[in-house]
Amino acid sequence: MASPWQHLRRRYVQVTDGTTETKLRLCGVDAPEKDQPMGVTSRDHLRALVDQGEGGQIIVVPIEKDRYGRTVADLFIDIGEEKEIHLNSQMVMDGMAYHYERYSGRCPQPEVLAMAEERAKRLSVGVWANPVAEKPWDYRKRN
Repeated sequence: MASPWQHLRRRYVQVTDGTTETKLRLCGVDAPEKDQPMGVTSRDHLRALVDQGEGGQIIVVPIEKDRYGRTVADLFIDIGEEKEIHLNSQMVMDGMAYHYERYSGRCPQPEVLAMAEERAKRLSVGVWANPVAEKPWDYRKRN
């Protein structure tokens, strides 16, 4: 368990366990860059989700390291009464991030991310409210 979260950046969460800082990527998820439409909104939404937890604690289930040395993980927030928020799928379901299918093969449940994205598309929420929104991986490639 990592606590408290330090920084929520464009593409990763930086957390500390009190002695070591770790950069985490949400497995199978990619959010708009800060300079893209919805970029800051997406970051702020993730912060709001984290704030629902006990003392900003994030439960980290590590999966692998990416090519930049960041830990790719499933992240959860304990919200009490034996309930938790799976940050990866919640961000996608709320339309604040995309299912990054290309990199979700090692995620424990990529089908959950796919279902979350289908729901967000169907409801036209967040990034899906703009049918011509550029995916962050296309944005980075272009820039």
